[in-house]
Amino acid sequence: MASNAAKERKKVAALLEKEAEIQKRWEDAKIFEAVAKPEENRPKYLVTFPYPYMNGRLHLGHTFTVSKCEFAVGYQRMRGRNCLFPFGLHCTGMPIKANADKIKREMEDYGYPPQFPEHEEAKPVEEKSVLDEITKDKSKSKKVSLDRRGVRVEEKSELDEITKDKGKSKKSKVVAKTGPGKYQWQIMQSLGLEDEEIKKFADANYWLEYFPQHCIDDLKLMGIKYFPQHCIDDLKLMGIKVDWRRSFITTDVNPYYDSFVRWQFQHLRAAKKIDFGKRYTIYSPKDGQPCMDHDRASGEGVGPQEYTLIKLKCRFLCADQDGVSEGRSSFKIPETMYGQTNCYLHPDIVYSAFYAGPEEDRVYIATARAARNMSYQGMTRENGVVRFVPGLEKITGDKILGAALSAPLAKYERVYALPMLTIKDDKGTGVVTSVPSDSPDDFAALSDLKKKKPLREKYGITDEMVLPFEPNEKYGIIDEMVLPFEPVPIIEIEGLGSLAAPEMCARLKIESQNEKDKLEDAKKEVYLKGFYDGVMLVGKYAGQKAGDAKKTVQTDLITEGLADKYVEPEKKIISRSGDECVVALCDQCTPLDSHQGKLFFEVNSGDAERSYLNYGDEEWKAQTKTAVEQLETYSEETNTNLLRTIDWLHEHACSRSYGLGTRLPWDPQYLIESLSDSTIYNAYYTVAHLLQEGSLEGTVTGPLGVKAEQMTHEVWDYVFKGAEYDAATMPVEEAKLRELRKEFTYWYPIDMRVSGKDLVPNHLTYLLFNHVAIWPDQKELWPRSIRANGHLLLNNEKMSKNTGNFLTLTEGIEKFSADGMRLSLADAGDAVEDANFVFSMADAAILRLYNLLDWVREMVAARDAGALRSADAPRIFADRVFQNDMNRQIEATSANYEATLFKEALKTGFFEYTAIRDRYRELCGGEQGMAADLVFQWVETQALIVSPIAPHVAEQVWELLGKEGFIVNARWPETSPVDELTSKQAEFLEETIKECRSRLKNYMNPKKKTTTPIVTPTEATIWVAKEYPGWQRTVLMILAQQAKENAGILPDNKAISQLIGKEDSLKKFAKKTMPFVQMVKEAYEAKGATALAVACEFDQAAVLEENRDYLMNGLELDGLKIRHTDEAGVDAAIVEAVCPGVPSIVYEAPRAIRIKERGVTIDGVTVTARNVHVANGLFDMEVTILEGDTVSGLVRKMRRTNRAIKPRFEVALLRYSDPVGGPRKLISIEDPTSINEKMAEDGVFSVDVAAQTVKVTVGGVSHVIGDTVVYSAV
Repeated sequence: MASNAAKERKKVAALLEKEAEIQKRWEDAKIFEAVAKPEENRPKYLVTFPYPYMNGRLHLGHTFTVSKCEFAVGYQRMRGRNCLFPFGLHCTGMPIKANADKIKREMEDYGYPPQFPEHEEAKPVEEKSVLDEITKDKSKSKKVSLDRRGVRVEEKSELDEITKDKGKSKKSKVVAKTGPGKYQWQIMQSLGLEDEEIKKFADANYWLEYFPQHCIDDLKLMGIKYFPQHCIDDLKLMGIKVDWRRSFITTDVNPYYDSFVRWQFQHLRAAKKIDFGKRYTIYSPKDGQPCMDHDRASGEGVGPQEYTLIKLKCRFLCADQDGVSEGRSSFKIPETMYGQTNCYLHPDIVYSAFYAGPEEDRVYIATARAARNMSYQGMTRENGVVRFVPGLEKITGDKILGAALSAPLAKYERVYALPMLTIKDDKGTGVVTSVPSDSPDDFAALSDLKKKKPLREKYGITDEMVLPFEPNEKYGIIDEMVLPFEPVPIIEIEGLGSLAAPEMCARLKIESQNEKDKLEDAKKEVYLKGFYDGVMLVGKYAGQKAGDAKKTVQTDLITEGLADKYVEPEKKIISRSGDECVVALCDQCTPLDSHQGKLFFEVNSGDAERSYLNYGDEEWKAQTKTAVEQLETYSEETNTNLLRTIDWLHEHACSRSYGLGTRLPWDPQYLIESLSDSTIYNAYYTVAHLLQEGSLEGTVTGPLGVKAEQMTHEVWDYVFKGAEYDAATMPVEEAKLRELRKEFTYWYPIDMRVSGKDLVPNHLTYLLFNHVAIWPDQKELWPRSIRANGHLLLNNEKMSKNTGNFLTLTEGIEKFSADGMRLSLADAGDAVEDANFVFSMADAAILRLYNLLDWVREMVAARDAGALRSADAPRIFADRVFQNDMNRQIEATSANYEATLFKEALKTGFFEYTAIRDRYRELCGGEQGMAADLVFQWVETQALIVSPIAPHVAEQVWELLGKEGFIVNARWPETSPVDELTSKQAEFLEETIKECRSRLKNYMNPKKKTTTPIVTPTEATIWVAKEYPGWQRTVLMILAQQAKENAGILPDNKAISQLIGKEDSLKKFAKKTMPFVQMVKEAYEAKGATALAVACEFDQAAVLEENRDYLMNGLELDGLKIRHTDEAGVDAAIVEAVCPGVPSIVYEAPRAIRIKERGVTIDGVTVTARNVHVANGLFDMEVTILEGDTVSGLVRKMRRTNRAIKPRFEVALLRYSDPVGGPRKLISIEDPTSINEKMAEDGVFSVDVAAQTVKVTVGGVSHVIGDTVVYSAV
């Protein structure tokens, strides 16, 4: 094992050494620097990738997406397109600034270098907030310990670990990426940085200097190490075809890009795409600003969820007063409030009573988590501040159960608070209003209480709260006996009636609220049908669709003061600063104080308003959908998700107070957030090299000599919108602006934008919105295609630093080489489903690439030595098939590259391309039988078609072939049209030998055991049918007619049977026709119309005859006959069994065998075959000659029994001139066969078994052989 590993490392080292050499040559030649050449009138191709964030090294997940761009560019270059692949580096947002501040604080708290408290690493657990502690159920407390930072770590019991759902890990993204309990300093150390270097990262700007170049260098090694400059270094390792002159970093550190983004936002504002005012936004109280996707440690893609808070009035004794409180029930379906029968609380959840309203003259009851959310939505006197009722900060639900309530719109004047054990405290308010007519959960919980007296007694629920009772004026019910709190019909649903929930529970036999799976199925059915098909039965909206009434009922409830709008995150969101986010009704954020390096913020309700991109604008949505209509998305799922995102997208906060970025042009104290400054930056790539080449930060003026301050709003208008030149407002010479404008108009639009599928609901959709907004009347500038891919798994598991299942770009290259990694990335997958990078595949890729290079070297040496078949020699069947196979595979590979199906391109252009070479070698009987020109046509085309994926190895092959220039500049190979007839002949031969081998296996292993020993056959007859016999022809004609009349579709067997039954000529074959029909139908599914032909379209016997040696060698036969079924005297069973295109083989036992009691004896004479050549490596062997054997047949037998005689060897048989004394004579070293005579290949042997003598007859003359023959194999 160790030896093999060492050998593999040597191969990787050899590949890496050549990759570095090739990358240096590419860079010196500047072959990937793209120049706009409109005068050449050739198509261009611009591909881009969302610039990676510069707070860490690129990992294999980034690389997987980058590889899609890289492979596409490699192919499009070969198609003659002028290709541009630029690569920027994103620094906008919170993470860099937050990480820099962490390093600064760690030095302040722990000194330099920091001396962190020593503590055994705790197991990673879900982060606990103060809010979690407030709402924690003390009755079920678990043991806790403190980690070295004082963070609570919950101790898990063995039962907890056994029952834990491993598929629903709650580790935050921060923990998952960095491992348990790490400080930022330790994270930096894990990247290989020394303390002296790490302290520089306390300055956020140093991150911008350090990492981008490493990133780029890594990608160059891929044939594309740390953050901006280091990121560049990393990317270069990949060997990527990027024009690095156009690279840049974002934020106001780069004055050119900063100016560009400000220009974009001025246009968005002028187009009224930016609104101002309060909006519901995911918000981090700790950071004091909205928390967008890129600012989150967990919860990416999670948005606000709107609820209707129903006010249920209750009266009970508070700790310090008698007061009226309003239980707040979160409910998303306001139109069902007519059906309330009670409300539910969880007995064990901790609730809180807190003051609400502008004057805080009301008391609300809800969870503390919900109270915190409400405080940021104007429901308390002071934003972000919750004042709890003294003594009622924490109340378990069981203390409130049984409370009498007044429910708006309910039929019943008074309802009660009842227990429900499935309520969770991480959703809504923890108070759930009950509508058992249309909620299966509510009905099941109410039914449990009605049926189970011990359950009522446990929670103090009296019978009158749930069971029937006599009329009583006390309850306002005086007319008749009633069934209180029974489900109230409020919505009619077709198929489910007016009591949908009880109906579904009955159908699914739901007996308890604990049957969660069944209840989930019931809810899906009831809620979907109720929303789309339900019709209101009660209230002023009776007769309307339930879905239509939803919003109007909500509005009425809010207007009448019976409800409020409430919004909270759909799921838990943790910011990168570790804060649990809320939904806030945001305007501007203003800094309040600074303490120990931390900034504190509050939501300011003053006149200043926060800026929002109004993605909810219907006209803007409609325009963006038009952009999707003209967009190639490569998958229906991506197209559907883009349209869905456009539909649900609403206002997006585009400014923030903390982090790095570009300042808002109209309010410079605020920054443009990271998802908003990265929408049309692809346009900036087109001119970046002219403005700031040589400086990622834009601190050096580019080759055009235009300074950043000269890039005014009007100048950008000239470049990107074609404004008229105005010297008064454009402080740049018009000639220079024309050059910038030429670059933009040449390269734009984006031909393909590649990204992970997680960016479809944000970045990729924003990209479309913003292109439509900036160029509303120029559809030709909107993106042409968007390609989204799935995430990358490693060895079928999710990538995670915490588990060790993680690989960076540089580690991937060091482990597998750039091309080995690239090959495996291509093989990982193409679709939007998650792909899988398999280490064993990468190891195999290394071996395949290395073997390819070795084989090419061997072929070059063989060609130079004249060991290959001359190109002038007549073409044989194998040549024609090989040439045709190459054409077919090249065409298929081209189609796969065009469709960006790189896994398929690798399959057709490398794996299968290698297979057709191997088959050609087999058909030729070895490498010496291969035609030299075809061998090197294969080598050249193989290098070309695999070069987009493995360019370094392709360059090496190019060099071995003595080609000029670089293969990455070469053109895609031209092909001749595929000859379908040749393809069919090749398939016929392949299927024939496969069938022959199958029959041989059956021959040697009969199902019925026999007492006669099974002898390996040495001869066989292949039977070929030119056409089907009469009755079968008739059936085929019927099927062909049906296919013609039914657009190529054959009817079912019943219809066919009826048609056949009408044919008198087929009646006597009735039992055979339908099995034959079934066989033909299966062939029709696989082969199409050719399966209905009554005769084969080519000469089957001729194909088999031309490949006789291949068949005999492959089947290890000494003799083979090829016969037609239409010959006289052929057995009827054979005639009927053999079909055109499907030959049948009949094996024969060896001639002249004698069965003895103990086995089989072959009647023949055994002689010694002697090799007399010096230092040949071949020795004497025994061979049995049978009556009628030929010289060529004996050679074939010798090859089969002696594997040391290689297929490439030419073998000749010689006899001694003196058959008796010859074998005893001394031979000459100079001419060891001087005493021998060569026997012609068509010579025929005759044997006398009794006398043990052999003769060979050639041309009518017989010669005695004796007991020894001589063979040469060279």
